Amino acid sequence: MSKKILVIGAGPGGYVAAVRAAALGADVTIIEKENPGGTCLNKGCIPSKIFKTSADLFLSFKDAGKFGIVPGQAPCFDMAALMQRKQNIIKTQRQGIMTLLKKNRVKFEYGKGGIKRKGIASLVSENGDEKEIPFDKLILATGTIPFDVPAFPFNGKTILSSDDLLELKEIPKSIVIVGGGVIGCEFAFILSALGAKVTIVEAMSRLLPLPSVDECCSKILQREMKKKKMKFLTDQIVTKAEVKGDIICVTTGASPFPDSGKQSKIKPQCIETEKMAVCIGRSPLAGGIGLENIGLETDEKGWIKVNDKMETKIPDIYAIGDILGPSRAMLAHVASHEGMVAAENAMGKDRKMHYNAVPGAIFTSPEIGDVGITESEARRQGIDVTCTSVNFRNLGKAQAMGEITGEAKIVADKKSGKILGVHIIGPHATDLIAEGALAVTRGLLVSDIAGTIHAHPTLAEIMSETSLKGVGMAVHG
Repeated sequence: MSKKILVIGAGPGGYVAAVRAAALGADVTIIEKENPGGTCLNKGCIPSKIFKTSADLFLSFKDAGKFGIVPGQAPCFDMAALMQRKQNIIKTQRQGIMTLLKKNRVKFEYGKGGIKRKGIASLVSENGDEKEIPFDKLILATGTIPFDVPAFPFNGKTILSSDDLLELKEIPKSIVIVGGGVIGCEFAFILSALGAKVTIVEAMSRLLPLPSVDECCSKILQREMKKKKMKFLTDQIVTKAEVKGDIICVTTGASPFPDSGKQSKIKPQCIETEKMAVCIGRSPLAGGIGLENIGLETDEKGWIKVNDKMETKIPDIYAIGDILGPSRAMLAHVASHEGMVAAENAMGKDRKMHYNAVPGAIFTSPEIGDVGITESEARRQGIDVTCTSVNFRNLGKAQAMGEITGEAKIVADKKSGKILGVHIIGPHATDLIAEGALAVTRGLLVSDIAGTIHAHPTLAEIMSETSLKGVGMAVHG
């Protein structure tokens, strides 16, 4: 008899886990209370990239004269058309997931899933009907929602979540974005390109203050923001937000996380703006699904703990994706890999999840791609490293595209030449980082990349130029 595997949550972790388990011979059921694809497809990765594509194209039209193109009239933006395109693409992607599940004989159930007791789950439909679903193994992939700050809660009109930003009926004239992390910075560039006056407020001393993002990338990004007339306030937080008619008075003050020595110089100020978006994290969706019925406890913040096999402390119960929290990479592609690991282990295999070579993709303008450790982290660990960087302006393809901002940086062990990290900011950096991810995953040397022929003229030559420089054979870099 086939093992009965139940997956709760049909995001990029859940549906991939379901497909993999089914391919290994399991009888698989997946429960989803909203739409297949999870946050990534419906409220995150995909819709935000649809917005970014339109924003980039809009800027290209405005700059067409630089490329010898004389437009007939000034471009204007149609928000309704963008929203319709977004819905069409999401619908197509949802249908693709459902087709994939059907092809693999995965039973899909709409409704709220929960755990009643060991081996038995409950499914509550929209009309309130409940039925029991037996399982041998359970994979939890319930995900997260935007973190709602009690001091200024979301209202969907003036104080917005990242979900709300993807449902805008028109571009605001001005917006304050609280949080200069990945989501905040991505939306900042999108909204600025579409005409909004943008201000970012970040509590740390730099934008994108993530361990995975090299400081050089933050510096270049901040420089580009200044060029685009975007404002950002670092070492500061929002202390109050008061709605006054059609505007919000956003009061800022010194951050409680000092690391730059600027705090004593920061004075409170009020920024008048049409909208405020809060993009400072996610909250777990672990409550209300019956974890207590099997004795599965979360940590103090509500995240589920697992080992590298994606196993919880309760036998036959696995967890994957964002519900694991920020101690692991909260990324769609990571969730998918965690899903495969969980599914294989649920089917009796012995596979572990590794996080040392997870590529990051940040869709700002310019884009950022990173993998492995940064220069500062390597030095913090006491690793003797050598770092080499080359600017995109050295590439013929970048010049032809008119996108010369940015650089690639390779962090390598000084003695062995082993590549420990790759950090790229520039055109199509999120695509180019794949080569760096392979290098870190396979433990390649800088000389391995230098000895690889890269096609010309392409943006991929940035890795060739950087590695050639790293082995003392610089050509254009």
